[in-house]
Amino acid sequence: MASVIPPRYNPGMTVGRTKATYADVLAAPEHKVAEVLDGELYLSPRPAPRHALAHTVLGSLLGPPFHMGRGGPGGWLILMEPELHLHDDIVVPDLAGWRIERMPRLPKEAFFSVAPDWVCEVLSPSTRRIDRVLKRPIYAKNGVGHMWLVDPLDRSLETHKLMREHWLWLGVGVDNERVRAEPFDAIELELGPLWETAPPAPADPAPPP
Repeated sequence: MASVIPPRYNPGMTVGRTKATYADVLAAPEHKVAEVLDGELYLSPRPAPRHALAHTVLGSLLGPPFHMGRGGPGGWLILMEPELHLHDDIVVPDLAGWRIERMPRLPKEAFFSVAPDWVCEVLSPSTRRIDRVLKRPIYAKNGVGHMWLVDPLDRSLETHKLMREHWLWLGVGVDNERVRAEPFDAIELELGPLWETAPPAPADPAPPP
């Protein structure tokens, strides 16, 4: 996500501290993404252009083969920015996926209480710490099997797998590489379309006659 507004509560304050709740999320401005992480309310603006590009393109690459079974095995429900209620934490990953056997039907509520099998966070300079330090352990303790971290500035895709409640780093792909990344390693994923394309260099002026 893009830059965030600092938490409403002082992280060092313990005496008489009131944890943020779903009511705080519902009361947040409509143009903000609201999350409750370890009892703190975080409000984030909508994604910046590079973030939005990587987010949208990755969803369009994974959707046909895994969500719809076109050119791939299918068997997944893949959604953009679902609201996850994981015990006391309310988290909104950029992308999340559930294997169909674990999520055969959509919930009736406006949120998901079943932890996904895969999440992807698109990093930005101001939310890098939130995604890496705050969200990673939340996903781990709720049994999310795989986590991807996409960095549009570094033009990289970093992949992790949960092993005994700890994240195992699987590898990183960069620039225009083609990778096979768990849990979607049934297809080869081209990374180039996720990044902003550099404008073409101006042509050299024609030599004088």
